Amino acid sequence: MYAILDIETTGGKYNEEGITEIAIYKFDGQTVVDEFVTLVNPERPIQAFVVGLTGINNEMLRDAPKFHEVAKRIIEITDGCTIVAHNAQFDYRILSLEFDRLGYNFERTTLCTVELSQQLLPGHDSYSLGKLTKALGISMSNRHRADGDAIATVKLFELLLSKDPEQTVFKNATRSFPKKHMDTKLKELIKSVPSETGVYFMHNVNETIIYIGKSKNMKKRLTQHFTNDNRKSKKIQDEVEHITFVQTGSELVALLKENEAIKQYKPKYNRALRRTKFKVQLTHFTDEQGYIHLKTERADGRKESITTYSNTMSAKSNMERIIASYDLCMNKTQFNSKTGSCFNYGIEKCNGACVEKESPESYNKRVQQFIDKHSYKNKSMIITERGRKSNERSFIYIENGTFKGTGFYDRTVDIKNLDFLASVIEPMTDNRDAKHIIQSYCRSRKRLKVIALEQITNS
Repeated sequence: MYAILDIETTGGKYNEEGITEIAIYKFDGQTVVDEFVTLVNPERPIQAFVVGLTGINNEMLRDAPKFHEVAKRIIEITDGCTIVAHNAQFDYRILSLEFDRLGYNFERTTLCTVELSQQLLPGHDSYSLGKLTKALGISMSNRHRADGDAIATVKLFELLLSKDPEQTVFKNATRSFPKKHMDTKLKELIKSVPSETGVYFMHNVNETIIYIGKSKNMKKRLTQHFTNDNRKSKKIQDEVEHITFVQTGSELVALLKENEAIKQYKPKYNRALRRTKFKVQLTHFTDEQGYIHLKTERADGRKESITTYSNTMSAKSNMERIIASYDLCMNKTQFNSKTGSCFNYGIEKCNGACVEKESPESYNKRVQQFIDKHSYKNKSMIITERGRKSNERSFIYIENGTFKGTGFYDRTVDIKNLDFLASVIEPMTDNRDAKHIIQSYCRSRKRLKVIALEQITNS
């Protein structure tokens, strides 16, 4: 019995991805006898390039079931089955990762239709699912969605079965991925690390910090580091001798502390994170008619920006939301859907600002509302989140547009006293990466509590 499946994910760092959609077809070799298809709320944001590829966005998943709500059904439909997928190692890793997060040991044998196709259908220029099925005349719809890709894999698998009647190739291609056991030394190192949000530091025998990371579950993330078998992980496993950590409660505080620590200590295995975290910035200018234009461009530290983005795809996706939310494109025929903008953002440009029938004052008022909300230039405020324990809150302190640091306070304390807040701040460096982290985080979390300092002093 086979469980032929396809999974779509959030994208992101290795072993930090989440499932956004899964389709499973239980196949007895001749007929599909059961099926399960659903969107899944990954409880983490989707990478912009993945949204562009699959069409699945965060809003679509808001009311979808979380993985723990569909886990039992997945276990049942795959029980006694060999899992089949196109690039099975990826799909199986993601599925196992989700079950690991639930503390469940999910183990199945697997077959990869890429490997089977290369052996049973030699001579093709490409073995990607889209190109291979097209070359074979297998109909395919809804590409890069779990259901469409899984159905195409079922049809491909039927063909592969017919090419191997004795199942010799199938038997040799069947794989199992038993859980890697952690070295005793590494187990001891993470014994005292809690399953909480924070920043962790790996030290070598000389107490030099060799890697810094952050996670919403530090113990689980360290377990992943110590069971991964990629080249970097193996080097870290060999060198690490000591682990320290700082609990933060808040993921935003953890991100800022990680950024600060990496710049301070420059760990040898954090080379990628030492580089600037954003590549695109959003700026604005006023044209000769008096209309304010928004413009995305390559990041340039010499220019003042409203906000920044990790990549072009993320910027395009956000521009679409800006235009829709603030009604900034009046001439719909000039709207460039590919770039998500009608300003000087893509190939097409509008006449004026797409607002020939609207006065600059009226139009600019909406643009300025957006700028005021997303830029914290000259603003003084605190952003509060959960703390390290139930009776505590964390906060990010920004004064006159400058990030000053982070801190914690007891829920019962009256925070109207700015001198008190200033006294409990851990000072941190205000740099472009810190600003990018704060703005990106606020952009993706709509329920953050932001308090203007003038509200505190005037209340």
